[in-house]
Amino acid sequence: MVLRIAVVGATGTVGGEMLNVLAERDFPADEVFAVATRRSLGKEVSYGDHELKVRDIENFDWSNIQLCLMSAGAKVAREWAPKIAASGCIVIDNSSAWRMDPNVPLVVPEVNADAVVGYKAKNIIANPNCSTAQLVVALKPLHDAAGIERAVVATYQSTSGAGREGMDELWSQTKGIFVNQSVEPKKFTKQIAFNVIPHIDDFMEDGSTKEEWKMRVETQKILDPDIQLSVTCVRVPVFVGHSEAVHIELAQPLSAQDARRILREAPGVVVVDKREDEGYVTPVECVGEWATYVSRIREDRSVENGLALWVVSDNLRKGAALNAVQIAELLLNRGALAPRLS
Repeated sequence: MVLRIAVVGATGTVGGEMLNVLAERDFPADEVFAVATRRSLGKEVSYGDHELKVRDIENFDWSNIQLCLMSAGAKVAREWAPKIAASGCIVIDNSSAWRMDPNVPLVVPEVNADAVVGYKAKNIIANPNCSTAQLVVALKPLHDAAGIERAVVATYQSTSGAGREGMDELWSQTKGIFVNQSVEPKKFTKQIAFNVIPHIDDFMEDGSTKEEWKMRVETQKILDPDIQLSVTCVRVPVFVGHSEAVHIELAQPLSAQDARRILREAPGVVVVDKREDEGYVTPVECVGEWATYVSRIREDRSVENGLALWVVSDNLRKGAALNAVQIAELLLNRGALAPRLS
């Protein structure tokens, strides 16, 4: 009896991070396979102390794989997730393809672990958007304590959220500016080096972007459909780590002191909140870490029962790879990952 898992999109930024997280957390897989589209065939990727040869998704045998972690984009996920799931393999997908499907659970283990049982409908579980994942981890304990009615969020999202191409563009533009070279944007709509861009994903009819829409509807699906969200998503010249300025309107009064205590006790949250120089977390400090960090906790006196927070997390980890592995651990602990006969 063996437990076999596969990572689809293993040559990408998040796929590689999934392999790192699996190894770091000693996930009890007997065999791990790296899978990607045909153009990556022949490449090798790191998994702990091992190098894995990349397999072609078109010819890969899914019949003896129990779990698939997928981070290959929405197009690949829409085509392949149902095929893989039909073989009996549970799929945890990191793309936007399945998040709002009513028959697919959208899971952040610290927030709505019980929703994972819904995987049986399609054998697919969705990972939320990276900026949503860290937001709901911070909001959940406050919602339980005092009821969140509305939240206004401004994000400061790193270039790694746009993949390796996004990070490469920040690097090349930054170097180019210092040597008077062209900084013509390719991946982003405007120059990202020494700039911020209030535009992530496509624009929608109401003027919001799809990234902003995702955060709103995903938070409602994961946490509470009655929470109203207003979001502005901004790309900033940071390599890794998303930050969010969050303003909350609560149904009941909750002091900053009580909020700080509640958040300190919450799973997945680390509070770093000293009202002094360096008494808060920035993206640089969160890289490679598991936690969602909360700082700058204070009362927002512009509204009744208001709180303001600063939320930071490694978007490649809690926003993607770590959350997927935590879902896998949840399935394992609940007995959903029964090894097949080898």
